[in-house]
Amino acid sequence: MNSPNHSLSRWFRSGGEPAQSNAQEKGTAAPRGTRRSIGFGEFMRSLQADLKAAGEQRLSILDLGSTSPANISFFTEMGLRVSTEDVLRACKDPDYALRQEDGSEQFDSQKFLAENLAYSEGQFDAVLCWDVADYLPEALVKPLVERIRFVLKPHGTLLAFFHDKDPGPNSALYRYHITQTDTLEMEPKGSVKLQRIFNNRHVESLFADFASRKFFLGRDNYREVIVVR
Repeated sequence: MNSPNHSLSRWFRSGGEPAQSNAQEKGTAAPRGTRRSIGFGEFMRSLQADLKAAGEQRLSILDLGSTSPANISFFTEMGLRVSTEDVLRACKDPDYALRQEDGSEQFDSQKFLAENLAYSEGQFDAVLCWDVADYLPEALVKPLVERIRFVLKPHGTLLAFFHDKDPGPNSALYRYHITQTDTLEMEPKGSVKLQRIFNNRHVESLFADFASRKFFLGRDNYREVIVVR
């Protein structure tokens, strides 16, 4: 299990946060927003049913977003084992930039997965991806989904968010904090360029090797997806 301190130490090695907004650069915290998430509510109902069925057995969850003490507390109070991997922060490490013969750079997904998400097969009952896939280097998207499938137990549940529309050159990158079983607080971390927009067909293809996919369309240009291993 990766501790928050381990994730923090990786951040300092990888060069820190994404580019910050003007308000953050001036030391003024950007306001947080709250959104009701149908997908997260569905994810929690599935997780609570798994907890009830597990009895005395402790379940494990993997959070791939920015480390949130609120989320860690929320799940540990439910009796879950929690692991955190800030994937977007980790992949900013320049060591993963593989220079090609023509001088261009390509992300070294093989090296990244050798050093990150090094968990055993079927270790987790649930995975929170948030909107990580929208910002990943292209070379890492499919290999990361394959790794998630490997570490997720059969019938385990994954929650992912996808932008439904391109907001322009830069989009707000958020840290998601759980406040209730169907409500999230969104903390702006700056502006980062989306790498892609997934439509339903792309999402279906991305998770083709999983047992099922269920879509929820939010009113704030997010598509929420529950995927079952």
